[in-house]
Amino acid sequence: MLVAAAVCPCPPLLVPEVAAGAAAELDVLRAACTDALGVLAAARPDRLVVVGPAEQSGRGTHPTGTRGTFHGFGVDVDVQLGRAEDAGADVSAPEAARRTLPPSLAVAAWLLRRTAWSGAPIEGLGVGEPLAAERCIEVGREIAAGAERVALLVMGDASACRTLKAPGYLDERAAPFDAEVARALGAADVAAVEELDAELAYELKASGRAPWQVLAGAAEGADLAGALLYEDAPYGVGYVVATWS
Repeated sequence: MLVAAAVCPCPPLLVPEVAAGAAAELDVLRAACTDALGVLAAARPDRLVVVGPAEQSGRGTHPTGTRGTFHGFGVDVDVQLGRAEDAGADVSAPEAARRTLPPSLAVAAWLLRRTAWSGAPIEGLGVGEPLAAERCIEVGREIAAGAERVALLVMGDASACRTLKAPGYLDERAAPFDAEVARALGAADVAAVEELDAELAYELKASGRAPWQVLAGAAEGADLAGALLYEDAPYGVGYVVATWS
């Protein structure tokens, strides 16, 4: 069963070494993410599942110990998803070694390291942007099935079309879309998240749509309360931090 969730954005700029001279511009966002992870730790889950956007069309799992890197952004920063010694008996070290975290889960691993996560074992799930809403919801239900206490760290950005200088240029639909996303995530409105328009999200380059709908599926019947910790669009990209507990 799902006992708590944290929603965070996943720009590599969250990592100060990547942001370089502009690192201070996202200090408030980093602080909100830290607070959100504190809610997860307080829930004392048996397992933490990190869900984030990935390039593949379906879903890909990343066991504890899987490594990620920010070398592609010009910095010598490596991360690891949890501790290799926490991997279950069904996950071999070579399997984790063969895989590489997608950027969204690498950012999550960095956040978890930054907050010195020492709670439940961690596993990652990369969700492809084209994955249909119905399938995302089904995946969430599968994660939350059973008596085990599960928490989710859900990574993903809102629209990338909020300003003329945004990666997707200015789209007048972006601000209303992001406002509804922030409202729904801040209120833990499961139905509203499940009903997010996948086609519109794609057009607005909102990478968080599929992971958010995985969360909605996992939260069905959990009766969790939401809290919105951050909502803004630096660099023209919508970033939302919320907790469900």
